[in-house]
Amino acid sequence: MLLPIYTSITPRRTPYANYILIAANILIFMLSYGPHRVGPYIEPLRPWAQQFMLTPDHPYIWQFVTYAFLHGGLMHILGNMYFLYMFGNAVNDRLGNVGYLCFYLGGAVFSGLGHALMHTNPVLGASGAVAAVTGAYLVLFPHTFITVLYVFFFIGTFEIKAMYLILIKLIFFDNVLQKYLSAANIAFDAHLAGYAFGIAVTLVLLMTKLLESHYDDLWGTLRQWNRRRSFRDVVDDIYDPWAPSPGRKPAAVTVNSSPVQPQGENEVVIDLRNRISTAMNAYNTSEALHLYEELLRIDPTHILPRQLQLDIANRLMADGKWRLSAKAYELLLKAYGNYEYAEQVYLMLGLLYGRYLNEPDKALEYLYRAKDRLTDPGQKRLCMQEIRRLESA
Repeated sequence: MLLPIYTSITPRRTPYANYILIAANILIFMLSYGPHRVGPYIEPLRPWAQQFMLTPDHPYIWQFVTYAFLHGGLMHILGNMYFLYMFGNAVNDRLGNVGYLCFYLGGAVFSGLGHALMHTNPVLGASGAVAAVTGAYLVLFPHTFITVLYVFFFIGTFEIKAMYLILIKLIFFDNVLQKYLSAANIAFDAHLAGYAFGIAVTLVLLMTKLLESHYDDLWGTLRQWNRRRSFRDVVDDIYDPWAPSPGRKPAAVTVNSSPVQPQGENEVVIDLRNRISTAMNAYNTSEALHLYEELLRIDPTHILPRQLQLDIANRLMADGKWRLSAKAYELLLKAYGNYEYAEQVYLMLGLLYGRYLNEPDKALEYLYRAKDRLTDPGQKRLCMQEIRRLESA
């Protein structure tokens, strides 16, 4: 058995709407639950409450809401309210009380529709609405950690990222696989419809900026990934394969492959330089970048051989290490000022300082240096667009 018992995020505000929903579910359960025998079957609800279940073969519109406040047993409501408390408090905090209440009811309606489209048997329970809330948690807090209690031959706990637990355990294993493996009378399609509603609606709210996106939510993560991918493309386009721009003849200049290093250079520094070069040659860029950071901690102005310095700066930028990337590019220009493609480095520095380091004055300084020297039409257009954006800000 696996049971989530704790999340690493604490709401900033009291989640009143979630508390009210939990209290309403418990109160309605106490009023409506009354198991009694009808022929060979045990009906869980009192007679007056049965009309509020969702009956897909002849539904009433209000049943798409009321069914979600009915439960067929003590374990049914305890399980639903436990997960609603576990994931709902943080979602309530992000959506606000009114927004969260509307979202919860929308999840109930959509999960009811998902069940009604696939089945004719009546359904009751908050599971679909709770699944919608859990789907929203996946989108809003994918990188938070959830502590999980496991009970097999022994008892213990472990931590796992929310997106892995929800996607793999709660959605795929508990609903997709169990739909075909389990004979239990569980509304799997209602659950899956709830998850789909929660994930899709929350993403749309973030994408349309109706809900503020943070860097660590799923939409922010996707945007960062796309940003890194775009910058890798920019880097590759500008520096691949470090050939002249179309129609341009490179300047005939002489550039040393490596600046003169001080006599008696620290053996640790020499070792780091060699290890960085070896790692880059082996395409182990993550190790090379780690070693470069260590090198700069020892000697903040240290210069690598030109191509190696350039490759390191490019990889730092592609990996989103903006500040360190800018430093590496600036050290490159300082050591190799007559580099024939310096204007492209100026462009990269302008983009870094303008878009990510929030230093528009410094960005414009580099962009102005680049604009009259760039010859590639695409690069020049990118440079001018960034200048106009910064000047109008």
